[in-house]
Amino acid sequence: MTAVHDLISSLPTDLWLGGKQTPGSTGARFAVLNPATGDQLTTVADATSQDALTALDLADSVQSSWAATPARERAEILRRAFDSVNSRVEDFALLMTLEMGKSLQESRGEVAYGSEFLRWFSEEAVRIGGRFTQAPAGNGRILVTKKPVGPVLAITPWNFPLAMGTRKIGPALAAGCTVIVKPAEDTPLTMLLLGQIFADAGLPAGVLSILPTLNAAAVSGPLMADPRLRKVTFTGSTGVGKLLVRNAADRLLRTSMELGGNAPFIVFDDADVDAAVDGAMLAKMRNGGEACTAANRLYVANSVREEFTSKLTARIEALTVGAGDIGGTDIGPLINAKQRTTVTALVDDAVAKGATVRTGGGAPHGAGFFFTPTVLDDVPADANLLREEIFGPVAAIVGFDTEAEAVAAANDTQYGLVSYFYTRDLDRAMRVSAALDSGMVGVNRGAISDAAAPFGGVKESGFGREGGTEGIEEYLETKYVALQ
Repeated sequence: MTAVHDLISSLPTDLWLGGKQTPGSTGARFAVLNPATGDQLTTVADATSQDALTALDLADSVQSSWAATPARERAEILRRAFDSVNSRVEDFALLMTLEMGKSLQESRGEVAYGSEFLRWFSEEAVRIGGRFTQAPAGNGRILVTKKPVGPVLAITPWNFPLAMGTRKIGPALAAGCTVIVKPAEDTPLTMLLLGQIFADAGLPAGVLSILPTLNAAAVSGPLMADPRLRKVTFTGSTGVGKLLVRNAADRLLRTSMELGGNAPFIVFDDADVDAAVDGAMLAKMRNGGEACTAANRLYVANSVREEFTSKLTARIEALTVGAGDIGGTDIGPLINAKQRTTVTALVDDAVAKGATVRTGGGAPHGAGFFFTPTVLDDVPADANLLREEIFGPVAAIVGFDTEAEAVAAANDTQYGLVSYFYTRDLDRAMRVSAALDSGMVGVNRGAISDAAAPFGGVKESGFGREGGTEGIEEYLETKYVALQ
């Protein structure tokens, strides 16, 4: 407990403005809870509309100078931030475990993944290109350049408090944009610590602001209405994403939306079943199932369904549930009581409609927002959890007989973020990859996220891409100059 106390007491907990902690305009604060116990960790400043406009004043005042900062200098700041985050792996891991609930092992993995966006985009900063060519008609030359979009509002979710921030901040800073971050109210502490990391890395004051708040609309509303803001990037629910896009339409703001998912996980009859079980454990149980990439619907060929289900059930039954900072914990709590209620309702609905509980099925008694890892078999087509994101440690299994049937079921959703499938047939791998209607596909893999790859979806899973060489383009405008 001494380590926890020392860490929490050392954190910035005010707003991050002008490169330092700043009390909010009203002095209001709100509590950050430990989901494993329901106890308060600390309080943070609660940003208001006035604070949001102060952040935008700062961002606008330094936008030109930051955009003019040599790309190599921007890259070196990002690289120093990368090194600094990795020098404090245990601090970041413990902090994420305390405010979000995931196990320390998961949190350490997020530090490695999240910091990589800082390194990747430090390298991309010096590779922003353009082109120069003669016009086909021979009447001049075409010069194409890239310039930063301008001040950015980045709204991040609670499930990956570090990585979802670095995935936006990294490319924005690399491109030469100033950034205002509105972190999720459940997990603001990780982002505030990252603000300190950037200040220590030499990021000029005003380039990055961080505004925790209980009233997201009070922060985002006036910012999106102000002509100085030029872009909004959001990761979160499809419902909130749609609202932001509607609001952005009034000023035709550039937007990137990484929204909900309903990922299918298909196990064909020729799959390596043991490998598929390994993949399902990653795709389903990573982050306790609280991920937009989590396998939501497991479609398994009936000829191997019992073998797969039995092996998966045994693996899930062996998971240790508990507070994430306790050694040996595999699955921590859900983020809050509301999410536990949502997961419980989805499982109860499926069971009431005929699903078979192979293990788990409910929330244990006691403190914290835990839900027992669960396997449901014979899940009926009308079960709500086949249509809605579960965002919890619940594997829902459905049988199928033909490839066409599996692909049709996988695509039967308004979402299209990621799909997974297992097969040993190369022709099938290529055929099914093309047929699945999603922005990303994992073939014989249960984890696909990579800073060097473009992350994003289609349909109601959003638009725009984060990561890869494509990620920085979301923060750049294209300018064409016609030369005589």
